[in-house]
Amino acid sequence: MNGSAQLGNRTSTVLGRRLGGELLRLRDAAGKTQQQAAQVISATNSKIVKMERGWVPMRDPDIRALCEFYALDDPKATGRLLELAKLDRERRKAKGWWQHSPQAGALSEYVAMEDVATRVQAWQQSLIPGLLQTARYTRSLGVSEGAWEDPDLIERWVAIKQKRQERLLGPNPLQLYAVIWEAALRQLVGGPETMRAQLGHLLDVAQLPNVSLQILPFHAGGHPCMAGAFNIVSFAEAGAVDVVHMDSLGSTVWAEDQTESAVYSAFFDRTARLSLAQVDSVALIDSIRKEL
Repeated sequence: MNGSAQLGNRTSTVLGRRLGGELLRLRDAAGKTQQQAAQVISATNSKIVKMERGWVPMRDPDIRALCEFYALDDPKATGRLLELAKLDRERRKAKGWWQHSPQAGALSEYVAMEDVATRVQAWQQSLIPGLLQTARYTRSLGVSEGAWEDPDLIERWVAIKQKRQERLLGPNPLQLYAVIWEAALRQLVGGPETMRAQLGHLLDVAQLPNVSLQILPFHAGGHPCMAGAFNIVSFAEAGAVDVVHMDSLGSTVWAEDQTESAVYSAFFDRTARLSLAQVDSVALIDSIRKEL
């Protein structure tokens, strides 16, 4: 599914669908009907339908009232839903920090999800994952793509990538599990000096307690994730469904239901089992770095 869909003058966003899906799950678990939910917030049944399908932005009082009605007694879970609603409203109005640059493009929807996630599993074939890129590496990618001729635009893109990395630090850091194909380590993006620094950065972040890093070596042969790169985004709520994000040259695709996300999770796990253990992955990264 694409990042957003339109029906008349309504817009469904990934964030809106994410929030609506959680409210639907809570309602089903509580055994409540749409009509009962509508009465709680003094609305019509059609509004509950629109909310649960992600077609409309949601007000905090409505979310609090529904969470209480559905007997959600976890303040942190309610708070995360409120944060998701806030991000969705900002996304629709283009006011999130990730919207400050037109270069964010389709990435803005993903960054908004990443902002409220607790864990990301990243599989990459040809690039270093964005959360682990140095500024020089990202800048070199911007130059090599050739899409932006203005250096200022490239710098804004670099700033977005660097800002995202703040999620790896702080008191409640994002848990990152990255599996990277060996080819991404050997591709000389920006030249030997840039790659040497990039590989050194990987060695540093691999020491963080919230970062797991594995390398899939060439000799592993065929594997389940050969079709392309993807990120699996996970959330804190009990029973919350993972969301899968995939970028291609021409589009961004989201897998948002439990069956699809389970397939990607299985692919990721099987590929991770074929990869080197973290200690051996670090040794390979350091060996390639020294070759440069």
